Amino acid sequence: MPTTVKIPEDLRARHSRTREGRAWLSDLPDLIVAALTRWNLAVDLPAGVQPWNGHTGIVIPVRTASRDAAALKIAFPFEEALLEPVALTLWNGHGMVRILEHDTSSCSMVIERLDAEKSLLTVEMDDAIEVWGSTVRRLSIAPDIREGWDQIPHVAATAEQYSDDLPARWEDLNQPFPRWLLEAALEVCQTRGAVSRRRANDVLVHTDLHYLNVLATLDGTGYLAIDPQAQIGDAEFAVAPCLWNRLRDLPARDAEAGLRRRAGSLCAAAGLDESIAAEWAVVREVENALWYLETPGHLGDAQRSLWVASTMAGRTMPGLPAAHDLKMLD
Repeated sequence: MPTTVKIPEDLRARHSRTREGRAWLSDLPDLIVAALTRWNLAVDLPAGVQPWNGHTGIVIPVRTASRDAAALKIAFPFEEALLEPVALTLWNGHGMVRILEHDTSSCSMVIERLDAEKSLLTVEMDDAIEVWGSTVRRLSIAPDIREGWDQIPHVAATAEQYSDDLPARWEDLNQPFPRWLLEAALEVCQTRGAVSRRRANDVLVHTDLHYLNVLATLDGTGYLAIDPQAQIGDAEFAVAPCLWNRLRDLPARDAEAGLRRRAGSLCAAAGLDESIAAEWAVVREVENALWYLETPGHLGDAQRSLWVASTMAGRTMPGLPAAHDLKMLD
C-alpha cells in the first residue's frame, strides 16, 4: 500500500489559478497524512493508480482500522464543502453515501466507499431514470428536530436572490438572450421564491443530482448519491441536472419533445410534479447561462443551457445549435 498520494494534475491545474488554491494545494499532502493518522486509515490504492477527484477535492480509497473499505475526502474549504458533512449527517444513509468521520477544520471526512466505476451515466436511460427516481424518494426527508437543519440554505431564498440578481446580470451582458426567457425565469422566482411561503412539504434536496453523482454500492445491491449540494425546498428543484446531462441520449428527431418526455419520466419515477420541475429547470438554466456568458471560454456551455431552458419553457430559442451539436457535459 502506498503511503503517499499523488495529487491529480487536473485538480492541481484547477486550484493553481488563485492564491488560496495554491496555498491549499501546498497544504494538501500534510492534510492527507494528518487525516490518515487521525482516523487510523490505510491508503488502498494499487501502485501507480491515482485517487479520484472532482472539481473541488480529492477522494482517496482507504481501509479503516477494522479493514473495512472506505474513502477519505478532502475538499477545498468553500461554503458548500463545509456544509456537506452537515447534510450527510442529516441524510444518515437514506439514499446518500454514509458519513463515518469528519473534521471541519481541515474540510475532511471519511465516507463509505462506493463503486466509482458504476454510475448512472452508463446505465440504459430507462433504468437510470428509475434508479434516479427511487434515490430522490429516499433523499426527500423532511426537516425534524435534529441539529443542522438551520445551516442548510433554502431554495426559496435562492430564488429570491435570483429575482434581484438575474435582471442586472442580463443587462450587464447586453441582453444576450430574449427578454421573454428571462421573464419566464423571473416569474418562477417570484411565485415560488417567496421565503415567507415555505411549504409544509419542503424536503432536503440534493441540487446537483446528475447521473455521475449516483454510484453503485460495492456489493452491487443498489445505488447511493454522492457529493451533495444541499438546500431545503421543492424536491422538483433536483430534476434539472438530469436534463442538461446525457443530451446524446435524446432522439435525433425532435430532441425538444424528447427532453420534455425525459422530464416527465424523471418526475413520474420520483413522484414529483412535472410542471414545477419544468419551472425550476428554466430558472436554473437561465442562471447557468448567465454564469457561462460571464466566464470567458464557455459560449458552448451557455448555448446548451439556453437550449434546455427555452425548451423547458416550451419555446426553443432559434439560432442555437441542434441538440446533438451542443457542447456536451458527458
